[in-house]
Amino acid sequence: MENLEGKIVLITGASSGIGEACAKKFAELKANVIITARRIERIEKLSNELTRKNNIKVLPISLDVRNFNLVKSFYENLAPEWKAIDILVNNAGLARGLDKFYEGKIEDWDEMIDTNIKGLLYVSRVVVPQMVEREYGHIINIGSTAGHEPYPMGNVYVATKFAVKALSQSFRIDVLEKGIKVTSVDPGMVETEFSKVRFHGDEQRAKKVYEGLQPLTPDDVADAVIFAATRPRHVNINQIVLTPLAQASSNFVYRKK
Repeated sequence: MENLEGKIVLITGASSGIGEACAKKFAELKANVIITARRIERIEKLSNELTRKNNIKVLPISLDVRNFNLVKSFYENLAPEWKAIDILVNNAGLARGLDKFYEGKIEDWDEMIDTNIKGLLYVSRVVVPQMVEREYGHIINIGSTAGHEPYPMGNVYVATKFAVKALSQSFRIDVLEKGIKVTSVDPGMVETEFSKVRFHGDEQRAKKVYEGLQPLTPDDVADAVIFAATRPRHVNINQIVLTPLAQASSNFVYRKK
């Protein structure tokens, strides 16, 4: 196993769900973590918890990955001891709406594309050059089974996750001679705030998504991230696809009555 003690890990979208679970698991392995999200009060609370429990360094920063100038400024203003990021977890992402494409809301499309694709690119663009210079690092992108197979009314969200899959594969080629690992972790149904966000706060509709089955938990996905991050130096985990037992693919889910 790769020893993560003292490594610097940047996790985007760390205020809840998969990002928060990843932060906790990296902290347990004594990595120092930079946690970013738009909801600063949440990541400040998480920062206090991680510092107290694990005796590590944590840096919480409010960040909207959709704005390149903010992302660039965020990295440029990091203290020197934080800039040599060893592991980047591009987790920030969301779904908005569940409509036929011809009925879709343009503002929903823009938010998904700006966060899931452009946000991932923006953060990678400012963080990875120092990995290239050092010839060391690991990029872990959180994708989705939606990036492998479309599902009804998923259209633009599905397209963004197909893009994450393509970018992960392209990143791997681009940094092949630079000693940098690239991994895509692609979960199926995970019970987080995902569906609540998708349905603009409609909790009843969100709950129905997970009825009749046991979905993945954020910890399940974080375990896969940690597995990839702790392989020996010569091993690159290119892709991990994980689903609940009751889900065979984006379109095949078994629900108990």
